[in-house]
Amino acid sequence: MHTTPDAAVTGWLGLGAAIGRPRHELTTPALLLDLPVVRANIARMAARTRGPTRLRPHLKSHKSAELARMQIEAGAIGLTAATVWEAAAVVAAGLDDVLIANEVVGEEKVRRLAELARAARLTVAVDHVPSAEALSAAAGAAGTRIGVLVDVDVGLGRCGVRTEQEALALAERVAKLPGLQLRGVMGYEGHCALEPDRGKRAAAVRTAMARLVGVAGVLHSAGFPVEVVSAGGTGTFDLTGCYPGVTELQAGSYVFVDAARTGLVPDFAVGLTVLATVVSRHGTTAVLDCGKKTVGVDFAPPRIVGEVAKLRYVSEEHTVFDVNSDCRLEVGQRVELIPRYCPTTINLHDAYYVVQDGVVIDVWPVLARGPGQGGRYEQVFRQGGTRDRGGARDRPGGGRAVHGGGSEGVRP
Repeated sequence: MHTTPDAAVTGWLGLGAAIGRPRHELTTPALLLDLPVVRANIARMAARTRGPTRLRPHLKSHKSAELARMQIEAGAIGLTAATVWEAAAVVAAGLDDVLIANEVVGEEKVRRLAELARAARLTVAVDHVPSAEALSAAAGAAGTRIGVLVDVDVGLGRCGVRTEQEALALAERVAKLPGLQLRGVMGYEGHCALEPDRGKRAAAVRTAMARLVGVAGVLHSAGFPVEVVSAGGTGTFDLTGCYPGVTELQAGSYVFVDAARTGLVPDFAVGLTVLATVVSRHGTTAVLDCGKKTVGVDFAPPRIVGEVAKLRYVSEEHTVFDVNSDCRLEVGQRVELIPRYCPTTINLHDAYYVVQDGVVIDVWPVLARGPGQGGRYEQVFRQGGTRDRGGARDRPGGGRAVHGGGSEGVRP
């Protein structure tokens, strides 16, 4: 069976029909975005990153053009993406300064990156000379210029050059390649981000940033430009952001906060939940209709909002909790689940149901989800399919994102 464009439009209109409904009356599972909480989180991080280190928030944490615009309007200097497809999605939405904090390898992705640079200022992480050479060739073919950051392994053991000598050799080659502009260095201290002990986390961040800033210093001493030293995540933003020499923070999950981070960043509130239904209850066992296909299962157990329940396990379509015998959960009851990890949870959904005062006020597409090249609802939304067929008649702002439409100025 082939999905036609009209079928895709019908699917999106089905999502849009939720506008105006109470949050707990949606068909489950459903991804709920609490707009006042999200606004407050964005404002709080903006206030904490006025300088000298500035915020370049990570798109992978929300995959939303609407949220990206809110972050830019609050003072972010640009955006960070994990993939070419995430970058393409926000460039198509009119946002024009993106760092792809990842190695981009493969002919189609490199070509797409070079073409995107016609419409935006793009910077990309590089840790191998052949990758830089491929970017240079693609930039030449597209007639564009691409910024480059030397990616440095600061202890995570994933991507990034391992030594100062490797960094120097790569910088020397990048500086000579046409179509590329060496802008500095980046490193991700992901191995520190979820350390629950703040003292240990701070010590690990200092070690990681000393390495990154040290490499930046070596490159600067050798005469290479180092205008950008980029690092950081939500769990380390206040530590990395205070380290001398770091210029940009890539934190992103602060927008929502999840079960893995509630204890790490207590000043930020949970703004994303998965609405679920209790489908079975026997004694001390409660079963919800959401599982690994709708809730990310990384790092920490999901939690039911307002209930004392211990996770037993998560399967494909179910999440099973142990509850007290006097727990009041019953079959048919709606509950909200705080995901273990927001980025992988979001990637499982087509759209956000945007909630304010307990009511759905808009529906926003999740961009560049799955493998990254966008789902059918994303394509229809970009083409204005819902508006063309009258599906946006009840949406604030005539179908535009709510923060730029009828609810502009609403604050928590």
